[in-house]
Amino acid sequence: MSVEAATTISWQSQYRERVEGVLERFLPGSDSPPARLHQAMRYAALGPGKRIRPVLVYATGVAVGLPPAALDGPAAAVELIHAYSLVHDDLPSMDDDDLRRGRPTTHRAFDEATAILAGDALQVLAFEILADDSSLSVDPAQRLEMIRTLAHASGTQGMAGGQAMDLAAVGRRLERDQIEEMHTRKTGALIRAAVLIAAGAAPSLSAPRYQALDRYGTAVGLSFQIVDDLLDVLGDPALTGKAGGADAQRAKPTYPAIVGIAAARERAAELAREGIEALAGFGAEAGQLREFAAELAERSR
Repeated sequence: MSVEAATTISWQSQYRERVEGVLERFLPGSDSPPARLHQAMRYAALGPGKRIRPVLVYATGVAVGLPPAALDGPAAAVELIHAYSLVHDDLPSMDDDDLRRGRPTTHRAFDEATAILAGDALQVLAFEILADDSSLSVDPAQRLEMIRTLAHASGTQGMAGGQAMDLAAVGRRLERDQIEEMHTRKTGALIRAAVLIAAGAAPSLSAPRYQALDRYGTAVGLSFQIVDDLLDVLGDPALTGKAGGADAQRAKPTYPAIVGIAAARERAAELAREGIEALAGFGAEAGQLREFAAELAERSR
């Protein structure tokens, strides 16, 4: 392993460990009533995961001059929204998955009703953190904008809308622009929000820099989902933590199914390059964001 790769693993691992400690602090205790609901919330949020979105929150913080401690609340909030979305996406009425991150999905480990309530509660907790976290040193207007950004990414213009489009597309063939729109909403919107929430916490970030980070988050978010589609076809279930070929079995349209594997790989790499190019106005402070985008198209899980 190269020194550069080791360094990349080091900072991402540090951020993952940090946000897991923050989540532990914000989540209700497993013994506090209603205990079964709280246990399901902790199961969903604290289980194995890549923590991509909080990693991006912290890395963006470095790019705009904020230390990790200034962004613990936002990092936890975006991960809780992601966790809630996975709990609901896995339900029998949605994707009907039995396995998530190498272990039973929340509705299999508990029951369907508890999983629905756990997802609801995780979503609400994310916004409660952004509204109440006293360690978040921003003015009221900034705090409100961060809440708005996360809400927008979660609603019909973001994850919920993308999931609706995904369900409606089963058995259909989409054009490339249609699947890019679906992926941009379902997955890309929250990744973009992770970047913009951190950017929004900076006390005096210029509009050009904010717009550059917006372009970065948009490009990286779409690239991430295209790679996910590729991993469903080519990935090792032992690494991805879920069964391969699930999208094809459900007749769901995917990027490689529409454009081919080679073209999907090239599009993911192209978007990663676009994300890096968007950061041209930043110096070494955006190094972690550049590293993240560069390795994104090569990930195996």
